[in-house]
This record gives sequence, C-alpha cells and structure tokens, in this order.
Amino acid sequence: MALKILSGGAANGLVTALTEAFTEASGMGIEGDFGAVGGMRDRVLAGEAVDMIILTRAIAESLAASGHVDAASVTDIGDVVTGVAVKDGTPLPDVSTGEALRNVLLAADAIYVPDTVKSTAGLHVAGVLQALGIADAVADRLRCFANGQTALKHMAAGDDANPVGTTQITEILNTPGVTYAGDLPAEHGLVTTYTAAICKRAALPKEARALIEILTAPAHADLRARVGFAG
Repeated sequence: MALKILSGGAANGLVTALTEAFTEASGMGIEGDFGAVGGMRDRVLAGEAVDMIILTRAIAESLAASGHVDAASVTDIGDVVTGVAVKDGTPLPDVSTGEALRNVLLAADAIYVPDTVKSTAGLHVAGVLQALGIADAVADRLRCFANGQTALKHMAAGDDANPVGTTQITEILNTPGVTYAGDLPAEHGLVTTYTAAICKRAALPKEARALIEILTAPAHADLRARVGFAG
C-alpha cells in the first residue's frame, strides 16, 4: 500500500528527499504524480481517488471551499521562486533586469518551459514573454512540457547550441545536467506558495497527516531550503 499524492512539479524534490523518513514512520511508500497544478486540480475535481495534494495555496483553498479537501488540513509548505536555468558548463547569463533577460531569451535557440496553460510557472513565463515584447519572436523556439522538471531533462539531454530553461527553482535544483542562473528579475518575478491538504476521499488520512508533518517539520528546514523552498 502507498500514499497517493497529486502534486505540482515544484514539490517533487522535497517529497523524494523525505520519502525514506515517511516510510520509516508509516511502513508504506508514496505514489506521487507530479505535474502542472491545473491538471492536478482538474483530476481532483473529476473525483479521482487520492489521499493528499500539494498544489498552490490558491488552488488548495479553492478545493477546500468546494469540499474536495479538508479545510482544517490545509498547510503551507513554503514559497518557491521562478528562475532561469542553463545547461551545466554554460557561462551563467545575466538575468538581473528585464532588458538582460530579454537579451538572454532572444539569444537562445531553444527555450524550455512547463505547460503554458495549466502550470503556474508556464503561465507566468508566457506573460513575461508578452511583457518583454518577444512572444512572437521566440514562439517557434518554445519547447513546452507537462512540467518544468520534464522540460529541463529534455534540455539537459538535447543538442541545442544555446538553450535556456525557465521554471521554478525547485525543479531546476532537482534536475541533473542544468544549473540555476538566477531568479527572474524583480519586475517579472513570481513567488508561489505551495500548500498541502488531505483529500476528503482519502483512504489514508492519518498517513497523509503524518507526511504533511514530515514535510513541514522544523527539523527539515535546512533540507527545504536546499531544494528551493523558502519560508
């Protein structure tokens, strides 16, 4: 038996890092599905049997209001910034200002991003490209995937001459072969709060509560920081 989780890709690294601690405490494993938060929300709304979610605070609160998750269980894990990644060994570009980011994206021959319709970071990146006035110019260079980590895995394995990835820091830090180049500049930045909650149809609510306690325990604050969570 395993605890079933539907989660945004941002929490993949943290859950993976603490799976062993959960297994030691509960005697069971974790069956996690990590992807675009909009898609995960839709699966919960469609009635899929799941024990807990780790999605954005806004979605968790919406699911609590609609009776799909236990409102009393809603617990913030931490904040995650969105940033820029390059392949290992590539000189780190300057992305500290909007103009610098614009130049980096225009110079890239491929831009790897998560789903621009259902993922938090992907939606934001699409808006940033519009704000920078380059959405049309780079449209044919966008490489969209279900989540940021999958996008970056493809970037790391690809043969593009000058690729750039843009997604949440937790997904960048959890992907071998890529390096974190920096946060998006302040005027285009995004900080997302990720939140756990126990589903009303959970088969294992006690175990879900145990995992939430492990994910948010003060003893794991340093680990959360290492994988990209703040707060």
